[in-house]
Amino acid sequence: MVLNYIWIGFFLIAMVVAVIQFIFFNDVTVFERMVNSTFEMSEFSVMKIALPLAGVMILWLGLMNIGEKAGAVRFLSKIVGPFFGKLFPEIPKNHPVHGQLLMNFSANMLGLDNAATPLGLKAMNGLQELNKDKDTASNAQIMFLALNTSGLTLIPINIMAQRAILGAQDPTDIFIPLLMATFVSTLTAIIFVGIKQKLNLLNRVVIGWIGGIIIALSLLVYFLSQLDSETMSKTSKLIGNIILFTIIIGFIGGGLWKKINVYEAFIEGAKDGFKTSVTVMPYLVGMLVGIGVFRASGAMDLLTSGIEHLLSLVSINTDFVNSLPTALMKPLSGSGAKAMMVETMNTYGADSFVGRLSCMFQGAADTTFYIIALYFGSVGIKKTRYAVTAGLVADLGGVIAAIFIGYIFFH
Repeated sequence: MVLNYIWIGFFLIAMVVAVIQFIFFNDVTVFERMVNSTFEMSEFSVMKIALPLAGVMILWLGLMNIGEKAGAVRFLSKIVGPFFGKLFPEIPKNHPVHGQLLMNFSANMLGLDNAATPLGLKAMNGLQELNKDKDTASNAQIMFLALNTSGLTLIPINIMAQRAILGAQDPTDIFIPLLMATFVSTLTAIIFVGIKQKLNLLNRVVIGWIGGIIIALSLLVYFLSQLDSETMSKTSKLIGNIILFTIIIGFIGGGLWKKINVYEAFIEGAKDGFKTSVTVMPYLVGMLVGIGVFRASGAMDLLTSGIEHLLSLVSINTDFVNSLPTALMKPLSGSGAKAMMVETMNTYGADSFVGRLSCMFQGAADTTFYIIALYFGSVGIKKTRYAVTAGLVADLGGVIAAIFIGYIFFH
């Protein structure tokens, strides 16, 4: 129901803004832009997202099926079970979905997007099997979505590479501030959903795990901060690829150890990957077309101008406002937010306060509406409850943190 109102809202707001643009500003191309965006985003949804995703889904769901039959996923479940048991109390102890969740979160943190999505869809299917009301998002699914939309990434390689391309003197100078902002976003997601679900987040297990993660992150930040940008890029890519290939070899090796037919297990899981890719296509097309029309109408520019005007009325420093388009676009479209980030750095300079802040916005959260449409669409969830709110609250936490941290580091 929430997604229904949001989707209708994109079109209604776009129509109102377009009429204003046409009548008062004589913008005769606004309706043409909006119509063109419907075709462009429809093609983009299928050709650039759904079809490429199908190949990756087939590969990784096939490998995941091997891992499950070999017992590797269940082994991972035992490791993270105590912590996830507090965040996901609906999931039975040592259930394989714990391992699926861990693999998805790990891939996201390492910036392995191609692996993270199919692993996340596999985890969502596992959670759906435990869901008693198949049309309604369960508490565990909402927590999972909120953590995904918070966008915790340890090594933002793509952002640093883009900064280097646009001439930043030190492309890695946003690394530590960005990591701090995205961690706040994730912590915000845990706290918000924890309060809504009345979870006990002050117990020793949760505090111990979060404290351990903070220490581990601090050590990683210290290690990577000692490297120059080129070495950091190579090191992070090497770490990610080694971990990824180790998982593949570990699953296949485990399958051989258990004496299962590894190839047949792969084919069995791969078939599910193709089915899932086909299932999500309508959801992606619908949501991304709505977002495209919203952008093409000029509603995003109008929103940014309104925020700047309101802040100026209460004498708040508005130096950060020119970077807000990236923050506002990020929940709607990853490619759109990236374009906003690049445009901001190109206009104001990669080393400007606004340029750096736009990079922090890009890395501090994830594409909330895309993730919800993709993951819930894959299992047929229609009643999302407060999942959208949780995702947007996590995004807001990351944005606010990025602004404050950006002022401290760069202003």
